[in-house]
Amino acid sequence: MKWQELKLDQTKIKDQIQRLEEKKVKLDRFRPIPAFILKSLRDSLCLDWTYHSNGIEGNTLSLRETRMIIEDGLTVGGKSLREHFEALNHNEAIQYIESLLSSDFKMKSIDILETHALVLKNIEQPLSGRYRTAGVRISGANFIPPNASKISTFINELVDWVNENDNQIPDIVRAAVFHHRFVWIHPFFNGNGRTARLLFNLLLMSKGFPPSLILKQDRKKYYDALQRANLGDYSKIILLTSQAAERGLDIYLSQLQDNQDDFKDISLIVMEPGVPYGQEYLSLLARRGKIAAFKDGKNWLMTQAAVMAYMSARKRRRNV
Repeated sequence: MKWQELKLDQTKIKDQIQRLEEKKVKLDRFRPIPAFILKSLRDSLCLDWTYHSNGIEGNTLSLRETRMIIEDGLTVGGKSLREHFEALNHNEAIQYIESLLSSDFKMKSIDILETHALVLKNIEQPLSGRYRTAGVRISGANFIPPNASKISTFINELVDWVNENDNQIPDIVRAAVFHHRFVWIHPFFNGNGRTARLLFNLLLMSKGFPPSLILKQDRKKYYDALQRANLGDYSKIILLTSQAAERGLDIYLSQLQDNQDDFKDISLIVMEPGVPYGQEYLSLLARRGKIAAFKDGKNWLMTQAAVMAYMSARKRRRNV
């Protein structure tokens, strides 16, 4: 299947794709992204990702409650054990797909099974990481998923299609089509939606995109877009997933641009009042990861606030 052959509004889709690609180019100019900024962005987005993806499937945990479970290891009164496991499992599944990321990533069928195994871990253990063995019907859907005997073949064909079209079609189109086809195959008795969105992000993140979140409040639009794709019209699902990808890019760019304003060349930092160190010493600290900084070409950039934070931490250690 070539993306130009898909039934969709080519002009509108191309405009959206062009905007995505332009923002992706802007993001790439910031690479390598400073580790401390990347961690902050990653932690925040991944928490939101777990909250929204589980929420789409009916999980009633609030964002604050999701944070309490994942970050603090607490239990929330009045919430089911299943909902707790859904939060923990999704967070672990994100860590798993992040471990797969590489510049030459190629999807494998085992990646799908391992992701699903984590999604249903401790919830429906006998079904986790295993294709369904019987037919299913989806309430309110305009299609019937294929016979269970065909699942393995359809998944292998889908994985081959994804890998064969790497760099052949726009990244968001490739990921969106994969997402829909996966949901249509409906390879598992349960956990298909969460697994589909995790793998959708795996494809995009392997291309350097930030996590792309389909929001809980867009649940109706999301299901409607999938229904339309079942009838051959991919316009809605590509637009919806493009908006999700653009949202992630905007979050990253906003944070990076805000921080960039505070960063200065190390030769200027040593001239700031209150900075007692020379350029060579600060460069050494930056190379060893002792101070928040990043390299722009041959020059180290950092903030005066980072230097002060290092000095303060060093003073506390001496006083211990």
